[in-house]
Amino acid sequence: MDRAKLIIGNQTHELDIIKGTEGELAIDITNLRNDTGYITSDTGYKSTGATRSAITFLDGEKGVLRYRGYPIEQLAENSTFLEVAYLIIYGELPSPVELENFTNGITRHTLIHEDMKKFYEGYPEKAHPMGVLASMISALSTFYPDDHNTNLDPEKVDLTIRRLIAKSATIAAWSYRKSQGFPIMYPQNRYSYCANFLHMMFALPTEEYDVNPTVVRALNTILILHADHEQNCSTSTVRIAGSSHASLYAAISSGVCALWGPLHGGANQEVIDMLKKIQAQGGDVKKMVEKAKDKDSDFRLMGFGHRVYKNFDPRAKIIKKVSDELLSELGVDDPLLDIAKSLEEVALNDSYFIDRKLYPNVDFYSGILYRAIGIPTEMFTVMFALGRLPGWIAQWKEMRDNNEPISRPRQIYIGETKRDYVKIGDRG
Repeated sequence: MDRAKLIIGNQTHELDIIKGTEGELAIDITNLRNDTGYITSDTGYKSTGATRSAITFLDGEKGVLRYRGYPIEQLAENSTFLEVAYLIIYGELPSPVELENFTNGITRHTLIHEDMKKFYEGYPEKAHPMGVLASMISALSTFYPDDHNTNLDPEKVDLTIRRLIAKSATIAAWSYRKSQGFPIMYPQNRYSYCANFLHMMFALPTEEYDVNPTVVRALNTILILHADHEQNCSTSTVRIAGSSHASLYAAISSGVCALWGPLHGGANQEVIDMLKKIQAQGGDVKKMVEKAKDKDSDFRLMGFGHRVYKNFDPRAKIIKKVSDELLSELGVDDPLLDIAKSLEEVALNDSYFIDRKLYPNVDFYSGILYRAIGIPTEMFTVMFALGRLPGWIAQWKEMRDNNEPISRPRQIYIGETKRDYVKIGDRG
């Protein structure tokens, strides 16, 4: 095995080098503190591998994303969201029987306890759907207390997984209905997962819901694209929470809260807000692009570039195609969508963005797609969470199956050294 050498003063310490299946290299510092008394400092963990995972491979330099070895392009073209969810969680594409059992297991658990409906009455009228989603997922644990110790029984783990995927869609749709003052729509088992979600979101109580297969396919695709993305902020949060042996419900709820931040899952909402700002200022896209390049300007071009991808985000290519097909099919007439198209065209032909590899990312297109479907801006991050749910579950399950230790990062203390307490009467 290859070794790395760390020289501290006149002492040389040898460290193992770990090599991943795709050639990624890491220096193993697991025992560094015990062996040397030192720790590493890596604010934000940008150069730290917190785990060894077999779920998702991402190469930001080449624009590659694979789930369990399968290219995202192939999965988005050929698969359904629930099939990809099974793949991510259990490691292999399901057989027809396995997929049928998995799908039926989710379909049978889409209803939530009637007592949970009372919770919706307690939220303010303008409660953000992400806050509702996080708290309601956490509340599920009180209705299924036996699920807290599922790590000892694989069958109970599988049941909890199915419950969570099924009920999260219902919770999300009901949170939207509540925010609009609409009556809730109960799930219908005759629909597919995505069609059922759209039914619960948009159906009228007095009319049969008209399932548009193009919209259903578009929703399937975007959920697949969001299903997992390696060790990002929310996924790491799920792993850290789960490392304490917190229940799956608690760990996922923590992930929802982490995703809520505008630097993470809220980015697509920021894109729509930016488009509205451009519209309010006259819709001059070229002018706004020039402002974005001006360091002294406070205008920022949202939805371009990515902290991981230094090439074109592979998910963006897929969702752009799906968005174009959907807009054409629906005949959507939306000035914000026109601004977005113009903005994309200008930026992709501007040397400033080309040289810096600032391509439109998945957040730029996902906001456009959601808006075309009719999903309001405040629900964008909720949709992200529904897509990311299988990845969070898979990461939690992998961590527990591998019996990983509780997470306990270290720190470099930079506060005051020891000082004596001064009574309040003696303070100046």
